[in-house]
Amino acid sequence: MITPEQFRFFADLVKASSGIALGKGKEYLLESRLNELAKVLGLKDLDELYRKARFQMTPKLKDQIIEAMTTNETYFFRDQHPFEALKNEIVPDLMANNNGRKQIRFWSAACSTGQEPYSIAMTLSEYFPGLSTWNTEILATDISQQAIQKGQAGRFTQVEVNRGLPVTLLIKYFKQQGAFWIVDSRLKKNMRFRRLNLLQPFVGIRDLDVIFCRYVLIYFDQQTKKQIIEKLVKVLRPGGYLVLGATETPVGMPSVMQRKMFGRALCWQKNL
Repeated sequence: MITPEQFRFFADLVKASSGIALGKGKEYLLESRLNELAKVLGLKDLDELYRKARFQMTPKLKDQIIEAMTTNETYFFRDQHPFEALKNEIVPDLMANNNGRKQIRFWSAACSTGQEPYSIAMTLSEYFPGLSTWNTEILATDISQQAIQKGQAGRFTQVEVNRGLPVTLLIKYFKQQGAFWIVDSRLKKNMRFRRLNLLQPFVGIRDLDVIFCRYVLIYFDQQTKKQIIEKLVKVLRPGGYLVLGATETPVGMPSVMQRKMFGRALCWQKNL
């Protein structure tokens, strides 16, 4: 059983490093994930992991603890509605407004193992062949180095491709290799994976047209949420769109952002 002192120590560490707030009721989650990490590291149990973290902490161990506590739940075309909005409203609007510079830049923030950015890429490829002559970029970031490496590899199990991916798109954009499905290089062409902690400065990230930042803000306290939203809005171009998770109600959304409902998808557009 995790002790109150151990819970407080690890919760404080995770909050300071990642912004993820683990309040009361999260003891089981923390205990189960850190017990698993202790096993992987060849330690006897959570008690030994706690002593090591408390008295012999290294940057590598700190990263491993944060990795263990980062939620990587994701699947292709998650919630569907934001991708419908992308197809029917957002991309047509951006193509009309950006026709002069012929550039559209996307950011999948907290992209986990890559299903979201690849879903964006498939939507663009399927419905907007005209973008082939444009400069189209998709930036995919996550706090977890393991998640980023998996996304970059574009190598998914049968179970993973069964979650949300229509079979027609699976056959068109993936090649089977043994027990895995490998993403076609066409989808990777304009995609860049990078490790990024949303708490830290967004170095080299600016002039975005669409930001997907879904199902990550729910793990932060109100003040941290507000700070991250302000930073996201800052790097969004006028006329650009911010897409949050279906269950996420933003607190302190800057007045420059207008609420838009596209079908069942809620988005926010920055004033021109």
